[in-house]
Amino acid sequence: MNTLDHKIDFAVVLSVTKANPNGDPLNGNRPRQNFDGYGEISDVALKRKIRNRLQDLGESIFVQSNDRKSDSYGSLRERADSNVELEKILKSKTVSNDEFARIACQEWLDVRSFGQVFAFKGDKGGVSVGIRGPVSIHPATSLDPIDISSIQITKSVNTEPGVSRGSDTMGMKHRVDFGVYMFYGSINTQLAEKTGFTNEDAKKLQHALVTLFENDASSARPEGSMEVHKVYWWEHSSKLGQYSSAKVHRSVKVERLVDQPKSIEDYKFTVQLLEGLEVEQIHGI
Repeated sequence: MNTLDHKIDFAVVLSVTKANPNGDPLNGNRPRQNFDGYGEISDVALKRKIRNRLQDLGESIFVQSNDRKSDSYGSLRERADSNVELEKILKSKTVSNDEFARIACQEWLDVRSFGQVFAFKGDKGGVSVGIRGPVSIHPATSLDPIDISSIQITKSVNTEPGVSRGSDTMGMKHRVDFGVYMFYGSINTQLAEKTGFTNEDAKKLQHALVTLFENDASSARPEGSMEVHKVYWWEHSSKLGQYSSAKVHRSVKVERLVDQPKSIEDYKFTVQLLEGLEVEQIHGI
């Protein structure tokens, strides 16, 4: 497989309808919101969803959620030890950071995409290896300030036997009534060369972005409440690219067709063409 030899930029348009796209644990799990009232989805949450999609597609993923594990390992250390070559390095007196990084990137797609910090204790002093990945992703931000609805919920059944409690046990559930979010990302060729990220890996990432919310339903995000509408994908003709990522990302223009948008049809998206740089527009499934 050929290592990625050209810079790639991308942008994703998604909508949220009566769902909590990314709860903030420091704020009662309310949907994340900045000081200006715009909704946010953290880059960590987006990477988690991308990892899940790649895992669904059969790729080997290092950072797996406990509720979606495809193996029997209960920790990252156990998963690293499962690789015979890495286990030998971890048990050796001298640790080769470059060799450790090479093996890890070869083994796990998310490591060679996003990078990873390996910090494990060991009898010989342990290992501390930091890998910078070529794929960088911005947090998603809503195009307009969002409205958050909060409802009280009751529990009508006892958790433990012998406990007498009525149906007045209260909880809170929060959701975004409607919002359109955008996030941006890039793939750096210099870092791709170091991790071994390939052109084929880029296509897998693109597919994961298009299908980002497949198999992602939960009580906070019912099936169909989160939807990817468009993925804009720019492939430059050189390693450094003809334009900066910032300029490429700014080329997506958003026009509001009504004063208070209530659906994706209330927005018009256009792309300002940049000379010598084609954009691929992929519609969500």
